[in-house]
Amino acid sequence: MTDTPARQANPLVTGSEIARLAGVTRAAVSNWRRRYDDFPTPSGGGVNSPLFDLAEVQAWLDRQRKGQEVSADVQLWQVLRGAYGDDMLGGLVDVARLLSEGVAPEKLPADVVRLARELAESGGAAEAVSVLAERFTESVRRAGSDQVTAPRVIRAVRHFAGEVAPDATLFDPACGIGSLLLAIGPEQGVRRCGQESDARRAVFAQLRADLTGHTDVGIVTGDSLRNDRWVDLKADLVVCDPPVGEPDWGREDLLLDPRWEFGTPSRAEGELAWLQHAYAHTAPGGRVLMVLPASVAYRKAGRRIRAELVRRGILTQVTALPSGTAASHALPVHLWQLRRPRTLGDAATRVRIVDLTAGDPDGSLEPTAEQMAEVPLVDLLDDAVDLTPGRHVEDSHRDYAVEYQTLRRELTEQVRLLAELLPTLVAGDGPGLPDGPTVSVADLARAGLVEYGDPEPVSISDQLDTDYLQGFLRSAANTRRSTSSSGTFRLDGKGARIPQMDISEQRRYGAAFRALQEFEERARRVVELSRDAATLARDGLGNGALAPDS
Repeated sequence: MTDTPARQANPLVTGSEIARLAGVTRAAVSNWRRRYDDFPTPSGGGVNSPLFDLAEVQAWLDRQRKGQEVSADVQLWQVLRGAYGDDMLGGLVDVARLLSEGVAPEKLPADVVRLARELAESGGAAEAVSVLAERFTESVRRAGSDQVTAPRVIRAVRHFAGEVAPDATLFDPACGIGSLLLAIGPEQGVRRCGQESDARRAVFAQLRADLTGHTDVGIVTGDSLRNDRWVDLKADLVVCDPPVGEPDWGREDLLLDPRWEFGTPSRAEGELAWLQHAYAHTAPGGRVLMVLPASVAYRKAGRRIRAELVRRGILTQVTALPSGTAASHALPVHLWQLRRPRTLGDAATRVRIVDLTAGDPDGSLEPTAEQMAEVPLVDLLDDAVDLTPGRHVEDSHRDYAVEYQTLRRELTEQVRLLAELLPTLVAGDGPGLPDGPTVSVADLARAGLVEYGDPEPVSISDQLDTDYLQGFLRSAANTRRSTSSSGTFRLDGKGARIPQMDISEQRRYGAAFRALQEFEERARRVVELSRDAATLARDGLGNGALAPDS
């Protein structure tokens, strides 16, 4: 018994599709829902993505004189969704089969058959299947999924792939519905090979290729990592937007697989398994362009594999694409480029690092001089092998000499001031001062001379100097009294005591305590500057930006 997609009385449409029907913005539709009590109520969907009955919407638009003629592709999409519901990919496959073979699949509704044929007659089968693929991609994007490669990602891969020879072999081991594979290179001449784990996506990708006039395209079904259907394929260019965050990518079954030339990826590094799988399918001189999450550049588990890719001169470029390039989130994604050397001396000696994160995702993808750096391999091979572009681009444009001289001058000045701040002290009257008349802070507070501030009490009377008060509160006796057995310091307001002195003596001691406080703060600044200067000097000497004075 064949499964028949569930049919609804009328197709349902989203707010965005209502906007397209009426020729207005999505915000205008939201405004109509608030302003007009007779606007159709949702017939399905959720609170954040309601669906409306198409017939009710069209009737309301006609009454309000806000409607316009519904295009054939909009009608087809709406009827498809009404017939197939969540199984829109199945609907796309059935329509593509109809357009390719001319015979309607048994379960394809008659109104879908009619609208699909009308759309193909008006603009051609290639245009019809392309429009449906675009609508499917947009619907997936609105749902917050990354199951289909975003148009902006495709644009970026196409840009950095550059010209593709007409006799080249292209390969996408996770081709989905074929969007990336079919977008790279000329339509004619290029041999395109793809593999996709989802059978329906693979079928649609093949039908899409056939209908859009791409020649020599072969797409097979299967998990590329567990069941490589293109074992002997060596491609000139491998492009891929692989699945991300999948711990069950088959590591336990593939521990000794020869594809792991640079190291066996951990369970958390499935993306590096895809990267090595792609590289294994390159011919000498062949390239890999792979879309990867930004975290692949720095995760600890992938350090060894990243180091091998750099050390052997395989990695040629890492590009951080503009934020918003991915469909499902606003985080930047990276585009890694590998190249298989033709000979031993053909390996890369530098990695081009490009940081486009501050750019417009729809703007130019050509980096400026300030957005890129040619980084020697040795500079990447530290303990972390962090390939994050922003870090290396920023470092490459630092003026080490100017920065070092500025630090050196400031450090010299701070050391001079430090020596001047240390107060001149002479021998006192001996250890008897703490044994003389004293008063507790609690008594001073009750007398209205002190209030408890944060973190220390302060004087609110001209009879008591604040610096004198706080200085003696930090004395050894009071510190011991306020420190617990675990080493935690908390002022003991009841037990803390200070010597009794007249105000002139208080101010004399207060000035000394204030100078010591400033001395300690200045000393901490000197330590920070010393650390920064030493780090900068060591880095500059190591990368050639600085040299010893002759």
